[in-house]
Amino acid sequence: MILQVSGINKSFDGTDILTDCSFHIEENEKCALVGANGTGKSTLLKIIAGVLGSDSGNISVKSGATTGYLAQQEAVNSENTIWSELQSVKQWLLDEEAEIRQLELDMKHAEGDGLKAVMDKYTRLTHDFEINDGFSVKSEITGVLKGLGFKEDEFDKSVSTLSGGQKTRVALAKLLLTKPDLIMLDEPTNHLDLSSIEWLESFLQGYKGAVLVVAHDRYFLDRIVTKVIDIEDRTAHVYDGNYTSFSEKKRTFREASLRAYMNQQAEISHQEEVIEKLKSFNREKSIKRAESREKMLDKIDRLEKPKDINDAMKLKITPSIVSGRDVLKTESLSKSFPGNPLFSDVQLDIRRGERVAVIGNNGTGKTTLLKIFTGLERADSGSFRLGTNVRIGYYDQEHQVLHADKTLFQEISDEYPEMDNTRIRNTLAAFLFYGDDVFKQVSALSGGERGRLSLAQLMLSKANFLILDEPTNHLDATSKEILENALNEYEGTLLYVSHDRYFINRTATRILELENRSFTGYLGNYDYYLEKKKDRLDIAAGGSTSSEQSKAVTENKLSWQEQKAAEAEKRKKENRIKKIEADIEATECRNTEIENLMSDPAIATDVEKLTELSNEAGELADKLNSLYEEWEKLNE
Repeated sequence: MILQVSGINKSFDGTDILTDCSFHIEENEKCALVGANGTGKSTLLKIIAGVLGSDSGNISVKSGATTGYLAQQEAVNSENTIWSELQSVKQWLLDEEAEIRQLELDMKHAEGDGLKAVMDKYTRLTHDFEINDGFSVKSEITGVLKGLGFKEDEFDKSVSTLSGGQKTRVALAKLLLTKPDLIMLDEPTNHLDLSSIEWLESFLQGYKGAVLVVAHDRYFLDRIVTKVIDIEDRTAHVYDGNYTSFSEKKRTFREASLRAYMNQQAEISHQEEVIEKLKSFNREKSIKRAESREKMLDKIDRLEKPKDINDAMKLKITPSIVSGRDVLKTESLSKSFPGNPLFSDVQLDIRRGERVAVIGNNGTGKTTLLKIFTGLERADSGSFRLGTNVRIGYYDQEHQVLHADKTLFQEISDEYPEMDNTRIRNTLAAFLFYGDDVFKQVSALSGGERGRLSLAQLMLSKANFLILDEPTNHLDATSKEILENALNEYEGTLLYVSHDRYFINRTATRILELENRSFTGYLGNYDYYLEKKKDRLDIAAGGSTSSEQSKAVTENKLSWQEQKAAEAEKRKKENRIKKIEADIEATECRNTEIENLMSDPAIATDVEKLTELSNEAGELADKLNSLYEEWEKLNE
């Protein structure tokens, strides 16, 4: 065991934040610290790191073990270059190397006992240098910098000239190079693009030490952790497994807790009714029995109602009209900014019902593409066309479509003047804005609150083509899951930009990767994209011939054609099923008519008519058998 957390309590201004938090971390174990916003995750991490004191409780770290901590937004402030700043972490090894080189020079002039002393020291230092990977210092620094998104021509940049996000990446790089026995990270993926996040995942997966990380990136956690510590109701609950496993276990536990609470409430209510009834008899024996039951009721260990059960936002997006089959089509779309070409000659078709995720590194033009489709930006060349009856709903990651000077109530009422006060309040309440919250100004809202308000407007829009820019930013885990479920049930078309790979994995049916100013399409979710991209890179790394590349392109086209053929076949089957069901209903109705006719006294004596009806009934029976057989086959 490398870390033991025992009975940690912490409060601010009389409000309890953490109560009796206890858990432990084994050596080399990878753990996540999760919980809703404001539950005290970062506070607990700071207490463990020694940055903040607790009110009571103990933190125990294995004797001799080293720890490293990176806070949110932590940045390096230095006049050093990026390279020299990172090199300072390994300065003791560089100093050791310099001493080894000096000893090599000293050997040339030393004799006798002096030479023996120099050689002994040289042997000792060389051994120490080797076991600490001294010969790989430069390649290690280069690997970490490149992994975290720095290019070689940036290594000589002064740290003081970097952006806040870049300085945070330098701080992360320094911490990773120190290789502590326990590394603690607070939202390490916030300033990383997808390729850098994937590199960090690989680094931490193979890290020879323990990791404790706070992160909202659920895919990142899924790939790294084997234990989840959930902060809820001010205390810590420990779950073995990755994030998905934790999420499923917690949902099962919550459902069981709610059932137990509801059952106990029903029993309490029943006992109270019995007590009242016994008292109403107003007899000595009945009153004693009532008092006895009251004492038993007082001794019950009453369960608390599980929180969050009824205080999650309610989101269902229903299009007001069905769009045409072709939703969006582009022709040779291009866009650049001065000195920054983004993309060119984009040919894109989106069909009704598709859920398309656009991915790529920061600054490649993903958000710009969405803004072109919503009319907020103009393309340099090319064009795009929306299909029949397409109605766009747009979610902006910066929430610039919201009006900072309006209240929440005004934001909804001005956009939807036909809604009365009650409907507006009910809508806002569905997104967790209650009472006087509705009169807050938009400018006073947090990022998460603005996100919920934008989602409320999206729901009210009843659009059939949703264009979303980083929709999960600032949402807590519960809200993300609600959004995912709503989008999976959505009957319209979806085009979105996201860095949230867990979200992409759960919602996308197709992925467009923007890389080197062009788009590459992958049919399927994020896991499928990773698999197919790896195959493509393996072919490229193996020096594929033009014929192999051509084959890969052909296979990609075939997979697209095969999917379209499969979709067409599926629609054909669905239409056939509807036709069979209609035929079955008509045949059954005719059967009933024949039975009624054959029992009619006026026809009972008409042998010719009875024979005709009997023959028809036999034909209908055969037809029904065939219809039912076909219906069952199609539904398999």
